[in-house]
Amino acid sequence: MKIKNIVTEIEVFDNAEELSINEQQLIEQARDAMHNAYAPYSQFKVGAALLLSNGVVVIGNNQENAAYPSGLCAERVAIYSASAQYPGVTISAIAITAFSTDRTIEKPIAPCGSCRQSILEYEMKQANNISMILCGSNGEVHRIKGIKQLLPLHFDQDALNGTKD
Repeated sequence: MKIKNIVTEIEVFDNAEELSINEQQLIEQARDAMHNAYAPYSQFKVGAALLLSNGVVVIGNNQENAAYPSGLCAERVAIYSASAQYPGVTISAIAITAFSTDRTIEKPIAPCGSCRQSILEYEMKQANNISMILCGSNGEVHRIKGIKQLLPLHFDQDALNGTKD
């Protein structure tokens, strides 16, 4: 037996003002998108904003449904929309934020497992990392250089092809 250590690198900022102007604007666009989320059941609104390599920003927000599995997260709404509208254009960054009517979200919001898998698929498709900027309503902001930092033991096409170590 041997033990492997997995290290995750996350850049932690005290607040969004420590980020570049472009990153701050991406967070603001995610916040704007968040306010239009359809979340009548959870009251937990999530917004995502993608920066594409062509400079276009594509937004998404969570869409709930009384049949819970039928809803969709903000991250996937944005990613799939970008892929449909701008095929072949790479995603450079994604900002994700959330708001709740029940409480203040002071911790950065990370993508769920399904969204992590979708982000991984697009990173692999474009052969480039997607920078992630994660924040809550206020407080700390996390910047992560690629999804493999959050999903180090991932399932991808190599596993399907039998080429994964």
